[in-house]
Amino acid sequence: MTAPPTSLDDALILPSAYREQGRPVSEWEWLLRNDPIHWTEAEGREPFWAITRHRDVSEVAHQPGLFSSEAGGIMVLTEVELGSRRPEGEDLTGMRIIITMDPPDHRTFRKVAAGYFSPRNIKSLTQVIETTAQGIVAELATHGDEPVDFLETVAERHPVRVLCTILGVPRDQEDELLYITEHLFDREDNSLSREEQAKAEADLGARVLELFSAIIADRRENPRADLATLLATAVLENGEPMGMAETLGYYLIVFTAGHDTTKYALAGGVAAFLDNPGEWRRLRENRSLINPAVEEIVRFTAPVNYSGRTAMADCEIGGVPIHKGDRLALYFGAANRDPEVFSNPQVFNIGRDPNRHLGFGWSEHFCLGAHLARSSLSAVIGVLAERIESMEAAGSPSFAPASLVHGYRSLPIRVHWV
Repeated sequence: MTAPPTSLDDALILPSAYREQGRPVSEWEWLLRNDPIHWTEAEGREPFWAITRHRDVSEVAHQPGLFSSEAGGIMVLTEVELGSRRPEGEDLTGMRIIITMDPPDHRTFRKVAAGYFSPRNIKSLTQVIETTAQGIVAELATHGDEPVDFLETVAERHPVRVLCTILGVPRDQEDELLYITEHLFDREDNSLSREEQAKAEADLGARVLELFSAIIADRRENPRADLATLLATAVLENGEPMGMAETLGYYLIVFTAGHDTTKYALAGGVAAFLDNPGEWRRLRENRSLINPAVEEIVRFTAPVNYSGRTAMADCEIGGVPIHKGDRLALYFGAANRDPEVFSNPQVFNIGRDPNRHLGFGWSEHFCLGAHLARSSLSAVIGVLAERIESMEAAGSPSFAPASLVHGYRSLPIRVHWV
């Protein structure tokens, strides 16, 4: 075994490392070759097993009874958070969120919106998604060939506009939702005391509560044929209405997960095309590659960087002993570059086939909004390919100071229009 990079553990999890260098691709490569199930002790974080190999990530994700999402949550916590951990499955204002649930609760609550996010129903939203994409790219075109931040102008605006439409959020509140999502994940990266952190979280929770409570009340009073009404009036299998904690949690996760993952995938995809202009030409010459290009973008960018689990019993993963209570982090980004599964995994190839990526998670917690994300990404990439001859970097990009859901904070580009 070769010696590991000296900063490997910090690079895997510390938001400050992600802000400085982005995803730890070289560290993942080393781990996949030498130590795919790695005990990690980063500064100021709870220790955990970093699971990087595709088959191991898949195996753990497929056993929710043995590896719990609820017992400790999906994040690798800081020492401050460890000292003030909330009850299992709760976040912000006491909301219960499906990604932190285990069976049978997870399956019960997932069914509430599963039909809405089915391929057939997402197809009915095609016009909304494509019209939004056309409008957003038209706004980009107003900048001509001047430098523009792609993330701010396109990547964060398209998903927020689509989600505002289906969640019933007025256009004039887009910026409030953007603020909430940005600061929700920025909570990973601060040096606040326990008291200061609790106050910041309470303030953010109050903004979430104010925004979504008003929408829920309106939809219960004035129901419509939209997702906002479906969630506000949901009835569970036992005939009981969905509780307020779960309803608010649903609104929060649909928006934050649906927005930030698509935002980072769009920006990361364009960054990949900037680094691989031949792939952009290839896409423009063959539009049938749009769908496989979207899959490659999700593989290559893996916006959901990892997901936490807790071992509920002594067991083994890949021959490595795991003890009851041990924390694990499933690194989807690393698994998506596993040479056991992908040929030339570090190469961005929009025609990759097969492409068994884990960018939408796996098994029990496979992304509920995967079809919506694919449709949104396809719409924007399709319009860009139609209207843009080429793109080039127009400055240095910056990265978000977050390791759980990660991507570009800014991406300055210059566009050459058809």
